Amino acid sequence: PRPAGWREAVSAAAGALQAGGLVALPTDTVYGVACLAQDSGAVRSIYSLKGRNGGKPLAICLGDVDPLYRYCQVNVPDELLQDLLPGPVTLVLKRSEELNKDLNPFTSLVGVRIPNHPFVRELARACPGPLALTSANISCQASTLTVSEFQELWPHLSLIIDGGPIGDIQSPECRLGSTVVDLSVSGKFTIIRPGCALTSTVEILRQKYGLTPEPP
Repeated sequence: PRPAGWREAVSAAAGALQAGGLVALPTDTVYGVACLAQDSGAVRSIYSLKGRNGGKPLAICLGDVDPLYRYCQVNVPDELLQDLLPGPVTLVLKRSEELNKDLNPFTSLVGVRIPNHPFVRELARACPGPLALTSANISCQASTLTVSEFQELWPHLSLIIDGGPIGDIQSPECRLGSTVVDLSVSGKFTIIRPGCALTSTVEILRQKYGLTPEPP
């Protein structure tokens, strides 16, 4: 059962995103800020919000595995995607022509997130195209586990979805964010960021699918 106001919150967030706004929301790891990935103006707004170096890529966020094939060139078995997603993992794959050229124009790759969080997934399904997703913090500062921890961003956001504290606020491990793994080279994987799901991710990639680890 969804909490009261759930449908209204999804609808309000989808409306704010489609109007070009930025929405803060909970994920399965830390709080994030999302915009529509195909909206170049909104993508620029996210970079300026975070004070982020334009050479640092944004991930895309989807509600399900199927749309991933539209925005990425996939060279791993579908079962591998289903084993890791949804979950606290960002998979880096070659991007397709469908993806907005203004999103990470400096790289042929893109990170894909399907957070294991019902609100984000429902919101992604309610929007046309993928979301661009980044952590709700000023670049280089600690990830945030409550909405009060990113108060300095509030004035620049169209909407804030307060899902309560994520994980244990006292635990540094809870602030690690997703494990980022590059799967763009057939038969190999490269860990770009260890994140919070390193051991289980590596186990699946090596033992179940026989992929070879490469140094970053």
